[in-house]
Amino acid sequence: MSPTTLPAGPEHGHVTFLGAGPGDPGLLTLRAVEALTNADVLVAGHEVLDVVRVHARSGVAVVNTDTEIPTGYPPTPVPGTGAPQLTVVDGSSTTAAVPVVRDAAHLVMEAARGGRRVVRAVSGDPGLDAYAAEEMLACVRAGVPFEVVPGVAAAVGVPAYAGVPLRDAQGADVRFVDARTASDRCWTEVGASDGTVVVSTALDSVGAAAGELVAAGRKPDTPITVTVAGTTTRQRTWTATLGTVAQTLKQAKVLPSPEGGRPVIAVVGERSAAAQRDQLSWFENKPLFGWKVLVPRTKEQSASLSDQLRSYGAVPYEVPTIAVEPPRTPQQMERAVKGLVTGRYEWIAFTSVNAVKAVREKFEEYGLDARAFAGIKVAAVGEQTAKALVAFGVKPDLVPSGEQSAAGLLEDWPPYDPVFDPIDRVFLPRADIATETLVAGLIELGWEVDDVTAYRTVRASPPPAETREAIKGGGFDAVLFTSSSTVRNLVGIAGKPHNVTVIACIGPATAKTAEEHGLRVDVMAPEPSVHKLAEALADFGLKRRAAAVEAGDPVTRPSERRPGARRRRSTT
Repeated sequence: MSPTTLPAGPEHGHVTFLGAGPGDPGLLTLRAVEALTNADVLVAGHEVLDVVRVHARSGVAVVNTDTEIPTGYPPTPVPGTGAPQLTVVDGSSTTAAVPVVRDAAHLVMEAARGGRRVVRAVSGDPGLDAYAAEEMLACVRAGVPFEVVPGVAAAVGVPAYAGVPLRDAQGADVRFVDARTASDRCWTEVGASDGTVVVSTALDSVGAAAGELVAAGRKPDTPITVTVAGTTTRQRTWTATLGTVAQTLKQAKVLPSPEGGRPVIAVVGERSAAAQRDQLSWFENKPLFGWKVLVPRTKEQSASLSDQLRSYGAVPYEVPTIAVEPPRTPQQMERAVKGLVTGRYEWIAFTSVNAVKAVREKFEEYGLDARAFAGIKVAAVGEQTAKALVAFGVKPDLVPSGEQSAAGLLEDWPPYDPVFDPIDRVFLPRADIATETLVAGLIELGWEVDDVTAYRTVRASPPPAETREAIKGGGFDAVLFTSSSTVRNLVGIAGKPHNVTVIACIGPATAKTAEEHGLRVDVMAPEPSVHKLAEALADFGLKRRAAAVEAGDPVTRPSERRPGARRRRSTT
C-alpha cells in the first residue's frame, strides 16, 4: 500500500487524548465513541487500533505508531502553500526508516495541523500512559487545543475481569506499581505495607517482581494472581504465592506475547480475594469462553448471532457459505410487485430476511416505499424476518406464536373465507431452493399462491486458505449449521470440520444432512431459531466445563484436544 497524503488546511486542529481501556472494546466510554466518530486522523499503536478503529468514520486517516516513518521525517511543506503535509505509512515501504517512538509527539502535531480533528488513542488511561503527558505538553507549546477522555486503566479493569476485587469490607490499602519503571524505594514502600499491590509488568518479569516484594518484607506465602491478555477472550489467570509464582507459570508453559504486548497484571495481598477467585471469576467462566465458533452464514444474517455468541465469551468467525443473487428472470418478480400496488393480493408472506431485502430493493427500483403495503396483510416466518420488516417500515400482522418455521406459520394462518377475505391470493417471495411446505399448506387452507423466486442462493466463494486449514485441522471449537445448505456448502468450499469440532444444528433436517456428510452432531436447538441454537451451544459448553471441574480436570476448549476417533452421535 502506498503512503496516504493528507491535504493541508487551516493551521490549527484539535487533539483528543483518548483512553482505549485494557483491551475489551466494550469498555470504551460513550465520550470516546463520540470522539472517534468525529475524528479526521486516528493515531495509535496496532493493539489499540484493533479496539478503536471500528468506531471511526469511513475515510479516517490512520497513523500506526508501531510502524516506522521514512528517514527525513517530518515531511516537506506542500508545494505552493508552505503548509506541512502528513504522510501516513503502513509499514510496507522499503524506504530506510527510523523508529517512530521518539517522534510520537511530532506525529500528533503534524496530524493536527491543517485543522484536522485528531484522536490520539492509548491503552488504558491517558493519565497513566508514559508518553501522553509529553505529547500534551507538545500541544501546549504548539498552541494546539486538546482534551482528555479518560479510559479504564488496565490495573483496575483487568483484576475486575479476573474476579479479583482490590478491596474488602475493611477497606484495605491499594498500591499500584509499574515494575518496568519502579525504583528500589518504591519496592521497599509497598513491601512494608500489608495492603493489596497491583503490579503491571511483563510476563517474563513476574518472578523478579515477586522476588522484589519478598526481599522488601512480604511473606513468600502471600497470595498472588497473574492475568495475561486481560479483558479479552485470550485472558488467562493463575493463582499462586509470591514464592511459587515463577514455577507455576513455568509449569503452565505460558509464553510471552509477541513484541511484549499489553502488560501482565499481578495482584498481591492477603485481602485481594485470591482465594475466592473460583467463585468470582465471572469472565473466564462464561460458558463458551475463548471458543472459536464458525458461523457459516451470510454476513447480514450472522450479525445478531455473532453478538449473542460474544455474550457467552466466544469468538465468532463469520464465513459466508451462501451468496444471494437476483433471479435469472426478473419478470415474474416485477409482475408480482406491480400486483401488490394494484390490489391483486390479500396477503404477502416473508419467509426470510433475504426475501424482505429482495422486495425492498424492487420497491426502491420503482420509487415505492412501505406505504405500498397499505391494505395488504403481512406475515413473517419469525422474529428476525419481522425485525427486517419493521426496519422497512412495515409491522407484520402475523408472526408464528409457536415454532418459527413454515410449519409454525401455517399453524396460525387463517383459512380462506370468502365472506371476510375479498381476495383469495397470497404473494410468496422466496428463494429458488425453498421447500414446498408453505405453498402446499396455504393451498390446503383454500388460498391461491403466487410462488415467486425473489432471489437465488448460490454457493459462496471459498474462504482464505488459512481458514480452510483451520476448519479441517481442528482450529475451530464449534460450528453452527443453520440449514442443510450451510452444511453442504461449507463442506463443498472449505472441507469437512475436524472431529474435535463441536457440531451444532438448528433442527433435525439440518442434523440429518450433517450426518450424511460424516459429521457427528453434538448439539441441536430445541426449536428452529438461530438464537435458540446459540443458547443450546452455550448450555453444552457450560455442562462440559462443569464436568471437567467435577472430575478435577483442567477446563479446555475442544480445539485443545485431539482424540483419535470420532465419538458416536449424541444430541442435547
